[in-house]
Amino acid sequence: DALARTQLAQPKTGPERAALQMRLTARRAAVEAATTAQRQLHALIVTAPEAVRSRFRGQNTRAMITTAARLRPTTASGDVEVTTALTVLRDLARRIRTLETEAAAHETAILTIVRSWRPDLLTLTGVGPIVAATVLTAWSHPGRCRNDAAFAMLAGVAPIPASSGKTIRYRLNRSGDRQLNRALHTITLSRLRYDQPTRAYADRRRAQGKTDREIKRCLKRYIARDLYRRLENPSQPLDAS
Repeated sequence: DALARTQLAQPKTGPERAALQMRLTARRAAVEAATTAQRQLHALIVTAPEAVRSRFRGQNTRAMITTAARLRPTTASGDVEVTTALTVLRDLARRIRTLETEAAAHETAILTIVRSWRPDLLTLTGVGPIVAATVLTAWSHPGRCRNDAAFAMLAGVAPIPASSGKTIRYRLNRSGDRQLNRALHTITLSRLRYDQPTRAYADRRRAQGKTDREIKRCLKRYIARDLYRRLENPSQPLDAS
């Protein structure tokens, strides 16, 4: 059943889901724009004149942003290249800070919505406000996915056979909702680091000859199953391992 494709009902546009979808989209755009601006800042520092580069030597990215935001370009030096570099670096740094503030505001709003809709998700290991919101917008409402196999297919974590001879293998599923898949990946990494039952499970699977990639695929499928059960029946306890 987990290998079969399943027809899904269309997601319902309820107020909470619609609000989360808008906030997630806006936050993602702000984060991506801030990341792009950081890369531009770093590239400009690397290629800037020595008089500019020396101000940032030995600094990490956060320190570079702080230094650049405090720059006060003047024309006193008479070097238009230096003045321009300082001006552009200052503007980039301030843009990064504005975008980060915007992203943080969206995340705060997302947390408020999740707490009012499904606060139980936030008690799960590896599930923060962004992951919870991503899961909720993909799941939408009870009954959209007829079973956990359909939810796993929606998330792109249903196993795809890739066996050869006597070797039984399953390959990566690249279909489904990639944002939901990424959310499950985040949960998986968090539990492998902080959740003892999950770490014990991974150790057992390694002893059986499974690779780390295969173990993560198995964990994603198990997490999808347990999340589905929690989403459909909030009173049901979740198997975190």
